[in-house]
Amino acid sequence: MSAMLADLRRAARGEVLEQVPLAPRTSVRVGGPARMLLKPADPKALVDVLGLLAGAAVPWLALGGGANTIVGDLGVDGAVIRLGQDFASEEVEEAGDHVVLTLGAGAPIARFLSLAKEQRGIGVAWAAGIPGTVGGLVAMNAGTPAGCMADHLAAVEVAEPGGLRWIDANALRLAYRHCELPHGSVLSRARCLVRRGSEADLLEQQRVAKADVDRRRATQPLTQPNSGSVFVNPPGDFAGRLIEQAGLKGTAQGGAQISERHANFIVNLGGARAADVVALIALARRTVLAATGIALTPEVRLVGDFDPALPAELQPYQVRPSLPGSSSGSGSGSMAQQLGVPDPTKSVLRVQA
Repeated sequence: MSAMLADLRRAARGEVLEQVPLAPRTSVRVGGPARMLLKPADPKALVDVLGLLAGAAVPWLALGGGANTIVGDLGVDGAVIRLGQDFASEEVEEAGDHVVLTLGAGAPIARFLSLAKEQRGIGVAWAAGIPGTVGGLVAMNAGTPAGCMADHLAAVEVAEPGGLRWIDANALRLAYRHCELPHGSVLSRARCLVRRGSEADLLEQQRVAKADVDRRRATQPLTQPNSGSVFVNPPGDFAGRLIEQAGLKGTAQGGAQISERHANFIVNLGGARAADVVALIALARRTVLAATGIALTPEVRLVGDFDPALPAELQPYQVRPSLPGSSSGSGSGSMAQQLGVPDPTKSVLRVQA
């Protein structure tokens, strides 16, 4: 292992650490360690790292900003890859009344917004207040009722053991909170098309963005470590309303609690374990199903290994590190199909504003 770590450090030209706690790297602050945490310096270094991991049969997964992610108490038995804010250089290209912005997947969403503003770009106010990285925006097709990443995405660059390649956005099957990336690849850059506007347009966008951020602060538990939205809203309704109607708002398990401010969030009151969070997710799903017949779909990623093991109904949503051409470990294929879980051989993430 020591020789392999030395090789990975030379390839990554960045951090390569062993047994790294992941709880501080997620928004809800729970979970065990990663066997390895790697932070490649740039896209070429990422390709070199993936090649070494594949050659050693060490599975990997990418961890973005850590929102909407519950890491199991046993951690991740594999390599976790994180991309830094300066992982890839920015590019700006003229496109008539639009501008094409290319950013690294590790860039914060706030940088996407500020770069758009620098270029008089409009139509991106929906992204204000969404936590995480540009990679998360793409991989989850994140958004709000006012817009989503699919409205701007032109292409993505992905890294694989064999190199880097660009994929047209039309090939990603973008849909509501849904994006499909090649299994075993790591998103490295995103190319976005943003319309230019007038000074008046920019001022209006600033007003809309501030109003959205203020709304989030007033209605979501943003001052506490939290899971992000736990469930996708079912058609014609809201997961938070259903959970609150079931009488579960404020329900606690260990150090975790279904938020008293917004029932579709779980907060860490201090000392929570992933097992506590999972117990509340299962309770909310089971109670709402019994009361309404609606089976809520988890929006959070359940990453790594859990103790106790995930309940059967949540196992299809489990994400484990994987290698290209291998199973992703996202639970039983037949059960996943029955529950409408996307193809487990694709990297599919969801997030809800």
